[in-house]
Amino acid sequence: MRLLILLLALTAMTAHAHDPATSAPATEAGPKTALVIHGGAGFVPKDALSEADVRDVHATLNRALDAGHAILADGGAALDAVEAAVLVLEESPRFNAGKGAVFNAEGRHDLDASVMEGHTRRAGAVAGLTTVRNPVKLARAVMEHSPHVMLAGDGAEAFADTREDIARVPNEWFDTDHRRRALEKAQQQASLGGAPDKYFGTVGAVALDAHGHIAAATSTGGMTNKKWGRVGDVPVIGAGTWADERCGVSGTGWGEFYIRNAVAHDICARVAYRGDSLEVAANEVVNKIVPAAGGDGGAIALDGDGNIAMPFNSGSMFRGWIKPDGSRGTAIHED
Repeated sequence: MRLLILLLALTAMTAHAHDPATSAPATEAGPKTALVIHGGAGFVPKDALSEADVRDVHATLNRALDAGHAILADGGAALDAVEAAVLVLEESPRFNAGKGAVFNAEGRHDLDASVMEGHTRRAGAVAGLTTVRNPVKLARAVMEHSPHVMLAGDGAEAFADTREDIARVPNEWFDTDHRRRALEKAQQQASLGGAPDKYFGTVGAVALDAHGHIAAATSTGGMTNKKWGRVGDVPVIGAGTWADERCGVSGTGWGEFYIRNAVAHDICARVAYRGDSLEVAANEVVNKIVPAAGGDGGAIALDGDGNIAMPFNSGSMFRGWIKPDGSRGTAIHED
């Protein structure tokens, strides 16, 4: 009798193992990966960009997507993917990060960046860099090779001196003609009592890897004509960058309002504690909370199921995405 029962049990287990209705679909379909990037939000009228400009923007966004996706497709970590994507954007003079960073009021460049790994809650951030070619790399080094989360100014530069893998450049290396013209225009407007520059151009990336882990990274040159060592939201964990076990965000906008409203964390908190969908949470914070406080901008967000949200209220946001099904795209304006 025991032998009969054992044979019946083995038969049932074998049938169950080969029953398509009970086989795990995740194994057949493979693990989910996703990537979303941004090159900054702001007001960029369509007629302000030539056809060549538009082609170059889309091409650069696609190169950043390719760099991050290649890592994810090979089973690599989300942290590696977001760093790779942001590095491409930092090297492009099109965006307000790295080579294309805006000028401060003294005619120089101060750069900020941060990274965060969701499942470990590790984070690294740097502010007020002047000679580090790729701030996102130093932010990661702070996370992985120091006991701290944020380093700023001369201290951050001194820490960079200890890292042979961190490339250094003179501050003038970040100069671009169009950013110089933007500074001159901003200073002229300021002398007439005008509003600050509303083109932000911060870059960022959020990724979901095959292990179900999420990471986020953000990098910026800050605000044109900024004074007094101003630091915005990008290196403030929870304001411009956040990642946890189920959600990641990289913001781009008027930093003071992103700090005051802890924008990146608030989006993920609404997902975690209130049960909002990613789309609902991101839209509520970016399109209602921030404008009500007097700010504007956008954000990219990604959850553990590979859902992507890209809200903005500033007229345009350079952005790109690769969804779990492999579909991809890039965009600048609403369409």
